[in-house]
Amino acid sequence: MLEITIDETDDHVVCRPAGDLDAYTVAAFREKLTELATYSRVIIDLSGVPFMDSAGLGALIGGIRKARENDARVVVACDRPALTRLLHTTGFDRIVPVTESYKDAVAALDHDE
Repeated sequence: MLEITIDETDDHVVCRPAGDLDAYTVAAFREKLTELATYSRVIIDLSGVPFMDSAGLGALIGGIRKARENDARVVVACDRPALTRLLHTTGFDRIVPVTESYKDAVAALDHDE
């Protein structure tokens, strides 16, 4: 089961999925990312995701693409070594910044402006 929390701050929105991001749960994640594409500054915090398959990665990339089409800044926070390794191995970290913590993600949002 996947639970997705959305938190809005004064200057950005945070998407926090919790649970496996796979073919069975990806539809809800994709839907949330589509909703977030209207925000200008987005952090996707994957710290609560123990497993992500290619469907989850595809939804993540698609959601980021939609946000960027609206000129949004997107940063991914991930403190799980297996997921971080996946994001680096696939070259995902060349698309958007990948940080180890939410705090670092906020700093990365501010850094490139």
